[in-house]
Amino acid sequence: MKRKMAAGSVAVALVALSLVVAAAAAKADFNGKWVMDKTKSEGVPPTMEQTMTVTQTGDKIELETKIAAPQGERVIKDSYTADGKETDFTPQGPQGVMGKGKRTAKWSADGAALEVNETATLEGPDGSDQVTATRKWSLAADGKTLTIEMTFSGEQGVQKTKRVFVKQ
Repeated sequence: MKRKMAAGSVAVALVALSLVVAAAAAKADFNGKWVMDKTKSEGVPPTMEQTMTVTQTGDKIELETKIAAPQGERVIKDSYTADGKETDFTPQGPQGVMGKGKRTAKWSADGAALEVNETATLEGPDGSDQVTATRKWSLAADGKTLTIEMTFSGEQGVQKTKRVFVKQ
């Protein structure tokens, strides 16, 4: 009787463990071309258009962002490695490279979202500014809507944006 109970307990534990491993392995897939839906986004200029092309292989996420505004169009290339390790990165602004920073990117506990934390020193015409930024990328269950929520803090105060993208 005790052997049957022990064997049953082991079987239940193995099934539970396999479900946890399967859930952890199922990470959001951000691959594709994404166009910002201004009607659902918050904290972005009304005249700004944005598209992103995301290439994801495992924990490596590469993106090319095109931003069009009345001041002109610019393309920003960036990448994240969602392994939880701190890496160096180069912040870019409208005039190009703006300073140096450190970044950590990791998957949420359930693998459904990407969490990015950054600190940087930005160089501008009035001197340097220490800034922090957090981003959370989350994908709708149907895989067709990507939401990126960002909080940016620096000398200018705290700015929050929510950009909602539709897959093309």
